[in-house]
Amino acid sequence: MTLDQVVTSLIYLVSVFVMFLIGKVVYDRVNKRFDLKEQLVKRDNFAVAIAVVGYYLGLVFALGGVLEGPSTYWVDDVFDILFYGLAAIFLLNFSSFVNDKIILYKFDNVKEIIDDRNAGTGVVEAANHIAVGLIIYGAVSGEGGDLMTAAAFWIIGQAVLVVASFVYNAITPFDVHDEIEKDNVAVGVAFAGMLIAIGNVIRIGMAGDFISWQVNLVQFGGFVLFGLILMPVLRLLADMLLLPGESLTKELVQQDTPNIGAGAIEAFAYIAASMLLGWVV
Repeated sequence: MTLDQVVTSLIYLVSVFVMFLIGKVVYDRVNKRFDLKEQLVKRDNFAVAIAVVGYYLGLVFALGGVLEGPSTYWVDDVFDILFYGLAAIFLLNFSSFVNDKIILYKFDNVKEIIDDRNAGTGVVEAANHIAVGLIIYGAVSGEGGDLMTAAAFWIIGQAVLVVASFVYNAITPFDVHDEIEKDNVAVGVAFAGMLIAIGNVIRIGMAGDFISWQVNLVQFGGFVLFGLILMPVLRLLADMLLLPGESLTKELVQQDTPNIGAGAIEAFAYIAASMLLGWVV
């Protein structure tokens, strides 16, 4: 690595850290109903910690899409980091609203995370941030597109994520919202794994250069449809292969203490399948 490359890399890193600083300020402003420092340090609120980690990890993925894209001159690259970074911060915070009002619409997410310290809600919000970060990654990566193209694909991706949440609730023999509101962390972990997996499938479907709306939308639709069809199959396989002789539903909701490990196994099945899909296609 030459001296010029070292200096350029440092400039990129400084730009990314600036984005994280701006991201923190915006997160604090958006979430005025609680003090982040108080929740993390004084109240040791684990649910808040999970949600915040998901927010920053989502920002990492979003910026990763910019950093992995084609490089020109470092000034242009820094502009892209700052421009798309600001856009990602806005979209990540907007995703909290989507999560609260649409995905987990039956209760107040902030109340659950702050007042009840509901880690199940916290992990779902974290997963939503991560999924959105992956969607942004796919929307801004590659060549041939522009801001409007990236924005359009993000909107489509966000809509698919919402649809997937309803599909998941439909294929489970219990109400996901009711279980999470009852502080069922196991169900929250399983649901979170599904959201991250679908976000990754959406990223894969968007990845690559923009050729035309017809070509890219057909590719995107194929991946998404496959992911949605695969979801109930994976849940069945997780039940049969990873928990032989046991019922996944029973472990998650039909015992006094929900089995968080069973939720983690279900989440693993979704995320692992989404990663393998990206590698084999």
